This record gives sequence, structure tokens and C-alpha cells, in this order.
Amino acid sequence: MSPAEARLRDIPSDMTEAEWTQRVNLAAAYRLVALYGWDDLVDTHISARVPGPEHHFLINPYGLMFDEITASSLVKVDLDGNLLTKSEYNINPAGFTIHSAIHEVREDAGCVLHLHTPDGTAVASCMEGLLPLNQTAQLVTGDLAYHDYEGIALDHDERPRIQKDLGSKNHLLLRNHGTLTVGRSVASAFERMYHLERACTMQVRTRMLGPTAYPVEKLVIEKNEQLVSDLDRAERRATRLVWPPLLRKLDRLDPSYKT
Repeated sequence: MSPAEARLRDIPSDMTEAEWTQRVNLAAAYRLVALYGWDDLVDTHISARVPGPEHHFLINPYGLMFDEITASSLVKVDLDGNLLTKSEYNINPAGFTIHSAIHEVREDAGCVLHLHTPDGTAVASCMEGLLPLNQTAQLVTGDLAYHDYEGIALDHDERPRIQKDLGSKNHLLLRNHGTLTVGRSVASAFERMYHLERACTMQVRTRMLGPTAYPVEKLVIEKNEQLVSDLDRAERRATRLVWPPLLRKLDRLDPSYKT
């Protein structure tokens, strides 16, 4: 049996190969978030748009830890919150508010990733936000937006404000709440989150050493921010260079995410 035939054999009869591939990648992202210690019990969420004309997206079943999630356990929903696949679990209502807001207006949002890490939330809670103190932060700061805290995101009336504040940016600090990234693919959303989270940790540690940091010239900051503004280049890097070895890492540890 060829690899292509073996892959087709694993696809459930009621879904397309494109949807199954998206499910596998999204399940991998959940496992990687758990592996990197970014999860928050059963809370926070990652979504991925189902390929096709409908604005359907996949999200985690509310009640599973991230290291339990598999491709087949992900829940498909529409923009009204209707569950389109059978599941013994519901979905996180706050997660639906945030993710549906972005998938509704961002055609390029193949994946949306939201976390509550200690360092990410610490920086999101600071008046100064994320500063371009170092090279890693400068991969983020030119493409970073902010959204003020309105309480746990159960009110669908908040969605237009999330949409407005995010705009066309791909990184978002949710004030007093956490971090969020958007990507055309699961791969690029994950890589953006990796840089955003590391930048936040670096800022927290830098501030622990004292109130000031060694200055970076404005022209250098602008050069680095411009370098990462090429979205096509960023997508190629994420999908071709970064994501394959991450999947190989997961395959060595526990390939059950693909089931």
C-alpha cells in the first residue's frame, strides 16, 4: 500500500481529506501547547477553519486536557455556535466568542491560537505592553494589536470590538487576559505564538534584572520588523521549515494525536 493509500484509509468516510489534514494539524498544535507547558487545565483554545466556502471551524471539546486531544475528537461548529459533529462534549463558550469573531471577518484566518500563560498574561497586564527590547520581540511588535479587557468573553456583543482591535494584525495581546495569534495555517499561528510567548518571557526576565534594558537603535528595530512583514515568506518558513520537525517530535513522543 502506498503512503497516499494509507493516508486515505485513515480518513473518516464523512469528511474530506482537506478537513482531516486540518484536524491532524490542529490536534498536533494542542499536543505541542501541552508539551511546551502553555496549557491551562481545560481552558484556552485553538481553532482552525475547515477548508471550504462555509465559515465552519474546528475547536477543542470542552473537558479534555490538551494532551488528550486527537484529530477525531475535535468539534466542528458554525459561526452561530451550532455543533456540526457528534461529541459527548460541548465547546468553551468564551472560546466560541473569541474565535467566531475572528473567523467571521478574517478570510486569511486558517488558525487562531489563544493562551493564558503566566508571562504572556503578565506582559498583557502591563501598561507598557510588549516592548521591542530584543530580536525575538522585534519579530512581533510590528504586527501586534491590543484589546482591552471586558471580563470573561461570554458576551457576543464584544465580537465587533475584538474584530476592530485586531484588524489585519496577526498578534494580539488581550489586556489582563492573555495572548492570541492568527495564521493562514496552524503552522504559522503556532510559530507566531512561539515567538510572542518567548518575547513575553524575555521581557519579564529582563525587567527582573532592573528597570532599564540596553537600547536598540530605532533603525534596527524597523529593519527587523520589516523583515517579518512579508506574510508569504512567513508562511513558507512556518509550513516548510518549522512545522515538519515539530510533527516529527510529536510522532516520536506520541503519534496518537493523528487518530
